[in-house]
Amino acid sequence: MKPELGVCYYPEHWAEAQWKEDAAKMVQSGITWVRIGEFAWSRMEPAPGQLELEWLDRAIEVLGTAGLKVVLGTPTTTPPRWMIAKHPDMLAVDAEGNPRKFGSRRHYCFSHEGYRDESARITKIVAQRYGQNPYVAAWQTDNEYGCHDTTLSYSDAAKVAFRAWCAKRYGDIATLNEAWGNVFWSMAYSSFDDLELPNLTVTEPNPAHVLAFRKFSSDQVVVFNRVQTEILRANTDADLIHNYMGRILDFDHFDVGEDLDVASWDSYPLGFMWDRMELSDAHRARYLRQGDPDMQAFHHDLYRAVGKGRWWIMEQQPGPVNWAPYNPAPLPGMVALWSLEAVAHGAEVVSYFRWRQAPFGQEQHHAGLQTPDGRDAPGLGEASKVAQILTQLGEVQTLQSEVAIVFDYPSDWAWNTQPQGADFNYFRLVFSAYRALRRAGLSVDIVNSKSRDFSGYKAVLAPGLATLEPSLVEAISQAGALAVLGPRTGAITEEFSIPQSGRPSVPHLDVMVDLVETLPPNAGRAVKDGGKVDFWLEKLSGSAPVLLALEDGSPVLMGQGDRWYLGGFADDTAWDRIVMKIALQAGLATCVMPGGLRRRMLGDLEVLINYEAEPMQLGEQQIAGCGIVIRRGDEVIAESDFSTA
Repeated sequence: MKPELGVCYYPEHWAEAQWKEDAAKMVQSGITWVRIGEFAWSRMEPAPGQLELEWLDRAIEVLGTAGLKVVLGTPTTTPPRWMIAKHPDMLAVDAEGNPRKFGSRRHYCFSHEGYRDESARITKIVAQRYGQNPYVAAWQTDNEYGCHDTTLSYSDAAKVAFRAWCAKRYGDIATLNEAWGNVFWSMAYSSFDDLELPNLTVTEPNPAHVLAFRKFSSDQVVVFNRVQTEILRANTDADLIHNYMGRILDFDHFDVGEDLDVASWDSYPLGFMWDRMELSDAHRARYLRQGDPDMQAFHHDLYRAVGKGRWWIMEQQPGPVNWAPYNPAPLPGMVALWSLEAVAHGAEVVSYFRWRQAPFGQEQHHAGLQTPDGRDAPGLGEASKVAQILTQLGEVQTLQSEVAIVFDYPSDWAWNTQPQGADFNYFRLVFSAYRALRRAGLSVDIVNSKSRDFSGYKAVLAPGLATLEPSLVEAISQAGALAVLGPRTGAITEEFSIPQSGRPSVPHLDVMVDLVETLPPNAGRAVKDGGKVDFWLEKLSGSAPVLLALEDGSPVLMGQGDRWYLGGFADDTAWDRIVMKIALQAGLATCVMPGGLRRRMLGDLEVLINYEAEPMQLGEQQIAGCGIVIRRGDEVIAESDFSTA
């Protein structure tokens, strides 16, 4: 694999005379890919059936002849205003019963069959016109599924589709009533036509009903995407991609990814600091202009798994964004650091959003590689430096890591349905385990919970996996790996009831959960010899040896052979101790990373990534503030140092 750079470009925003100059500057800067078209439906079809694609023909020609490879987006994320007049009931409806109206983007309900047909129609038009165009080297379906809380819709179209989904899943209403436990509170139904969507209830709706609706809503995204991929497959051999987002778990990305060739995601490290992470004020202040040292890496590893080894950054933050509560500028060096960190995790392409900052619309304050008047913005110089470093690196290879984390989207839906405690959520739990592994200098793979191939791994962690199938544990064991489960693993069945065998019901591990308590802030329980348990604590019993206990002697980590169970949400100190125990048991070589320094193996290359503003030392190697060192043994292959810029 030879990593490349790309950029997002909107020819419809600029005078046509500008396109050629922009394309030449992109190539001069080391950019080889350009994404266009994903928001341009009203320019492609200004009125129903009135196609105006000649401008797009010329744009693709200008970009392609300049030496750029085009990623063409299907424009279905922004249906034109006339579409609403044609299908007034196509709008999504929020949980309070309010329509999500026209005037921004993503204003459609995944379940609306009329809009799905319109999406198929426009996809077929562009696929047939450009499917064999030599300059169109990849396709993006839609844009950022789930953005702006648009996966769940409580529309009439969704209600009709949900009833049909339930009828297919359960067969008859008696089976549904039994599966959902509808004898509770007299919630039994006599017909699938009686089913409503689980919103606007007096108090908490039946969690089994909610979880079923979440699974249905995820399936609707998969179906919507598949309509487009089937049309594209019939017209092109180019790669098909979707650009997912950070910490958006409303639909199963693995399921959507089954119909695509490449997974990509949109990386905005500074926006995430304020918008999508639970962080202390001190942590935010320390990494205000760098981003969290692990957030981007986690998503790189997640989307590498979603893409079955192939993944891109489709949108990389090049400067301040416009959508977070606060939007600081990155420190010099961070755009290069984020880019090279993605390469270290196996990115085939890192594409910046966007080429030139928009002078109009909702994103006027979102920086690009150029200012609105065409001057170079700070991020462009760093992107060019990255292009030079990529030339130095040449071909690189991502190898399997020795430790993995199991990730499961339905577990997030389940624990959002009944969190039991205000500070407990699935992502936060999984991320805490991931960070601890990274602090120990370990490269980490993320694997789909449906996987049963764990060959090559020495340890596999599955925190918070809602429904635990015995075959998962046996597959980890057969691979010769240590399975570390919990907390809250195996706590419910697929229909959201406590398993009859009790929790966590791990085969050949005598550990039982007797009760669960959730802890408010500052009420964590101390772990003997260091660390504590916050948010979530289980009372464990059984004959398995105690590996870690609270100060009062209550077990918090129990293990038997190659199967361990963790009964609480460990803080960083406790997690670090647990990881060291895992490493000792599984034979993992660790290297403790100080502060915001991180390490990632890229084949035989070691990549050292410094999220600190100041230089950091690892052994005899110094890494500049906001810098990266890529080395093979003691030989430095390349480095990024903008600390004096």
